[in-house]
Amino acid sequence: MTKIYLLTHEREVDKKTNTGRLVLACANIESTRIVWRRTEPNETLLALIESDMIAMLYPSVDGDDSCKLEDFDHFLVLDSTWQESKKMINKSPYLKSIPTVAIASEVPSTFRRRRNQVDGGLCTAEVVIQLLKQKGDRAEAESLECQYQQFNQS
Repeated sequence: MTKIYLLTHEREVDKKTNTGRLVLACANIESTRIVWRRTEPNETLLALIESDMIAMLYPSVDGDDSCKLEDFDHFLVLDSTWQESKKMINKSPYLKSIPTVAIASEVPSTFRRRRNQVDGGLCTAEVVIQLLKQKGDRAEAESLECQYQQFNQS
């Protein structure tokens, strides 16, 4: 089963527009939130990184093409704004050692609850939906997608 770790920027935890909480609320998705703290890396996350059991889903042109989605069952998703995500990567050397896996989006982002989105970028829930679809976890993807659509329309 696919396991999702959301590395959530501390400013995102209580935001009403945060879609990571939709992932956490889905009963049939195995997910854990880790609050990012620049000077205090999470021990569980560090152990996963050390064991090479986790890959980061972070759309970037410099992703490691040798890492394949099917090689991992544990995935780290940065749960923050695009600007915060860049800062999290730059200020957390341990994140630079995680293999990255590209997620191909079937459709462009539909997220409408925030402005200043990156062209071609997906919100946290959309990334997880695409991941679950590509891993063959269709029921979980459909459940999250339904919740996301309701959330995005409200």
